[in-house]
Amino acid sequence: MMTATLLLALAAGVAGCATTDKMSTGSIARASGKPVESMSSSELGSAAASLGKAYAQTPNDKATALRYASVLGMNGQADQALAVMRKLAIALPKDREVLAAYGKALAAVGEFEPALDAVRRAQTPEYPDWKLASAEGAILDQIGRAEQARQLYRKALDIKPNEPSVLSNLGMSYLLEGDLKTAETYMRSAAAAPDSDSRVRQNLALVVGLQGRFDEAEQIARRELSPEQAQANVAYLRGMLSQQNAWNQIKNQDKKTPATATN
Repeated sequence: MMTATLLLALAAGVAGCATTDKMSTGSIARASGKPVESMSSSELGSAAASLGKAYAQTPNDKATALRYASVLGMNGQADQALAVMRKLAIALPKDREVLAAYGKALAAVGEFEPALDAVRRAQTPEYPDWKLASAEGAILDQIGRAEQARQLYRKALDIKPNEPSVLSNLGMSYLLEGDLKTAETYMRSAAAAPDSDSRVRQNLALVVGLQGRFDEAEQIARRELSPEQAQANVAYLRGMLSQQNAWNQIKNQDKKTPATATN
């Protein structure tokens, strides 16, 4: 099992990789026409300032609040993102999209039980939503309940076959367990989907880099990020894995856990 320290390092150092924003690797909010996950720190700061002004004028506008919270979360302002989503959830207590985003914001600050409650309240058994099933799975993965998480991902895939965000979350579930070969299988399926987005492909670059194939990881990342960002991400992975001796740990775990999942 990969250590919490390693996972936190990945979340902090690899641009655009939210798993580890484990909640969702699908389409996220955009600002100024550019995907949030591809923005530099200065661009995120500018987007947060611009959206903050719009939010101050209409705090209960759903689209604005969701975009603002997404940018804040990517900019490392998780507490502020949660405050925005909490207010919106109070204003729109039955909106499934809002409750799912609120659950994500809660999970980002470590409030996993309230996050599960928010997502489960949004779900309806008679009309199950694949996004909510995937979101619940992502939260369960964060608290070490991988088998339950994967059941939910597969339920989501029954509803929405070959959905890249769910496949990517399923891949991240195996990554968290140190089974990088199986993780890569799902990541490649996700990245190959016609409607996959930048974050899905960045997650593929991450899992490839974690296996020590740094040149290949950088090539994948360069399709989504500037050459400087891609190079910086790979340099970070190299240094982190070397410093923590994590690469040897991952290789040993990988030998113990053969890949069994199929597409």
